[in-house]
Amino acid sequence: MAEIAVTTVIDKLMSLVDEEARLLGGIHNQVEEIKIELLYIQAFLKDADAKTDTVDISHGLKTWIQDLRKTAYSMEDLIDEYMLHFANRNQNQNQNPRRWFFGFPGKVARSIQKLKPRHEMASKIQDIKKKIGKLKETGSSYVFITSSAEPESSSSTATAPWHDQRVTSLFVDETEIVGIDPQRNELITQLVEEGNPKRTVISVVGMGGLGKTTLTKKVYDNRRVVGHFDCHAWITVSQLFKMEELIRNMTKKFYQGRKEAVPDGIDTIDEMSLITLIRRYLQDKRYVVVFDDVWKLDFWGFIKYVLPENGKGSRIIITTRNDEVASCCIESSFDFIHKMQPLSPKSSWELFCKKTFQGGCPPELEKFSLDIVKRCGGLPLAIVTIGGLLSRKQNVREWENFSDNLGSELESNSRLQPINTILSLSYHDLPHYLKTCFLYLAIFPEDYTIKCANLTRLWIAEGFVKAKGGVTMGEIAEEFLIELIHRSLVQVSDVDLEGKIKSCHIHDLMREMILKKAEELSFCHVLAGEGPSFDGKSRRLSVHNSTNNILDTIDEKYSHVRSLFLFNSEMIFTKTLASKLKLVKVLDLKDSPIQSVPEDLGNLFHLKYLSLRNTRVKILPKSMGKLRNLQTLDLKHSLIEELPVEINKLPKLRHILAYNYNFDVEFSSASVKGVHVKEGISSLENLQKLCFVEANHGADVIIELGKLRQLRKLGITKLTRENGQPLCASITNMNHLKSLSISSSTEDEILDLQHLSDPPPCISRLELYGRLDKLPDWISKLKSLVKLGLWKSRFGHDPMEVLGALPNLLELELLETHGIEQICFEAIGFQKLKVLRMCGLMELKKVKMENGALPQLEELEIGPSSKLEEVPHGISYLRKLKTLSFRDMPEEFKLSLIPGRGRNYGTVEHIPNVFFYQRLSGQHYTVQMAETIQSPLLAAEFFQATVGQSKICQA
Repeated sequence: MAEIAVTTVIDKLMSLVDEEARLLGGIHNQVEEIKIELLYIQAFLKDADAKTDTVDISHGLKTWIQDLRKTAYSMEDLIDEYMLHFANRNQNQNQNPRRWFFGFPGKVARSIQKLKPRHEMASKIQDIKKKIGKLKETGSSYVFITSSAEPESSSSTATAPWHDQRVTSLFVDETEIVGIDPQRNELITQLVEEGNPKRTVISVVGMGGLGKTTLTKKVYDNRRVVGHFDCHAWITVSQLFKMEELIRNMTKKFYQGRKEAVPDGIDTIDEMSLITLIRRYLQDKRYVVVFDDVWKLDFWGFIKYVLPENGKGSRIIITTRNDEVASCCIESSFDFIHKMQPLSPKSSWELFCKKTFQGGCPPELEKFSLDIVKRCGGLPLAIVTIGGLLSRKQNVREWENFSDNLGSELESNSRLQPINTILSLSYHDLPHYLKTCFLYLAIFPEDYTIKCANLTRLWIAEGFVKAKGGVTMGEIAEEFLIELIHRSLVQVSDVDLEGKIKSCHIHDLMREMILKKAEELSFCHVLAGEGPSFDGKSRRLSVHNSTNNILDTIDEKYSHVRSLFLFNSEMIFTKTLASKLKLVKVLDLKDSPIQSVPEDLGNLFHLKYLSLRNTRVKILPKSMGKLRNLQTLDLKHSLIEELPVEINKLPKLRHILAYNYNFDVEFSSASVKGVHVKEGISSLENLQKLCFVEANHGADVIIELGKLRQLRKLGITKLTRENGQPLCASITNMNHLKSLSISSSTEDEILDLQHLSDPPPCISRLELYGRLDKLPDWISKLKSLVKLGLWKSRFGHDPMEVLGALPNLLELELLETHGIEQICFEAIGFQKLKVLRMCGLMELKKVKMENGALPQLEELEIGPSSKLEEVPHGISYLRKLKTLSFRDMPEEFKLSLIPGRGRNYGTVEHIPNVFFYQRLSGQHYTVQMAETIQSPLLAAEFFQATVGQSKICQA
């Protein structure tokens, strides 16, 4: 982490030297010298950071690294304060030019103002230079500062603990294994399958501690497997290995496993001779080999040439934490990936009780036991290790104390060291840029679902993401997140139909590990509840569940806070905001009860990310125009209705997110509410997301939107008919646009959108709220369209022929569309559609689905449609349909679907889940008819039996 701190400073110094030389004056050379010194030290910090994570690091080396990190932070503070000073001076100069430029006194005053901060900075720089010089001199006494830099992975120098936890995994007793029988049986079947003579690779993937090694060993030792193959070898690979030694070891194990003499001279022959030997030996044998704990992406790319494809049905098993390692092994349809999942809550409880109590849990310990098992998150290693420790504790108070302090126990209790060791291996293997991104997740509360779009914007604001030609920083940040997921460090919570990750989370124990590390490194500090006040050392402050005013806990003399986050916490703004948080880059105040923000908000020169989401704030101060570095302005679900014209002065602004959804107004143009923006918005040339903007304040703003050529997402509300043509003209210029949402000013206002003859080619999501008398011709040109929503249209004809030809459409919503009596899904239509919603089509009488249409459909929702008497004809063709929902349908229609008795039951019998949504007091109650549509209950009995247990679902 010292490397991260130094890298941040070097980036700032380079920017300062290259772009801000005019501000540095006489201290330019000194800043350049510091940059060179830091670049020298940076080359060796990769090794130093890895050493800090091992148990054998000397106290002196650890202290050296800590001092270097503090010195780097001091340099960063100095640069930021210097830039803040000149930003404030320029603001004052612009506000009152006569004071600065009128006459000789003004020139003298300006010269003095320039010289004073430069003199102060020069003095501080001299101190920092001396510190860096001493650190370099001291560091030369350590081996790492005089040796050459190590390879890319920071784990390459990590020293293993005194024993390898993976070794003990090979000898786990059957009585300590729970819930793996189905997985074991599946893998055994894959190994001994006679119908596949090809050499096949089976990759077992999952996070550390899930039991990959244990499962694979039980499969490897199975009698069916042992008897099926001519020779066997188990190789533990790990992060540190030499390929030649690995091949030599594997060769010996093959010979020894068959009780054959190992060839003479095997320890001295070269790598090519080894490969020739092993290939010749295996050529006529059916072999199985396990490579346990593979980290390198290119591992299979080499080892596959060592293991011959001999048509004997040989098998290779690879265990890894990294999805990408597994993907690199897929070369034929026979190769496959087995993704290990955490134990179910039931299996977790069974394993915990077996290990801890050798039976049932005492009632007085059940509450604490359940909490501990939950936090283990289905991780067998954690359950067994913690269970073994707790088996010696009988006192209820001891259990309560352990449960309340699990994080500190993981850090300090030597008996829990295996958990930390296994979990931290993946962290240590990360390159420095991913370590920063991963540590950042410590700011979020336990069990928190993280929105991926917000997370990547935060990473960018923090400076973790560097620009590359041809791709946006947002796309690079998404790649970082995907890599963390592939490495089994971050877990996916939700994905959209395209497979894009919408939200994610981290394992509770992994969070405990990085939380301690983040606080250790002054990277982040979490204040939970009414705990102790902030010590001022950390760069980031995250406040959870606190009613204290956080500003009162920050001492402006010692605060170096760059980021402040509130989670279910309060803040009372005072006039000291800019002084206490003067260097802040991220201010995330979402969900807090604040009602206003102070005028001096604009003095936060370094601010890049501001979130007032779901607050009661109504007005933004005009001083916002001074936030020249602001990238993201998140006002979702706040009470702000108008953006000050000063917003248009922010050249780096990329995201304006400002809208409200009214969930009480169903399928209405009033269900989404935007903000009023002022003329001059065209100056925000870097804007990528703008949603939602009111379009009923004249055509000038609509025309200006055409100059925002970097837009990826645009939302328009209150569009009038006369502004339809200028909006189409503006959209034509947005070649990067991917998401477009337009709603009319009223339900009867016509959306005049026929003028868009050449739509942006990348549009993948399109939502149109309002009256469309005709489906716009240009929609048929949207070959990348994935999701389409049409509300309040009045086609008077079936649009499915046109929509069915869209080659990549996955989701279609027709809501409150008028004038359609019949809909026909032709045999060649909608070949990729997965979700179809037809709600509020009150004239609809008949729906027909031809054989071959909608082959991928998984979810279908219909209603209210009072004239529809039959379920869609041909619905029996939809063999992949998983969920069929009916919304507010007549009672007679419900009766036709009585399981086993209704006239329409046979046509939906193959669908696993059928639901009715019935509006009750403004809400919808979901009533499941039956899990498998086999209940013999009569409709009246069924509804009486299930309504009381139904799940409330927002309309």
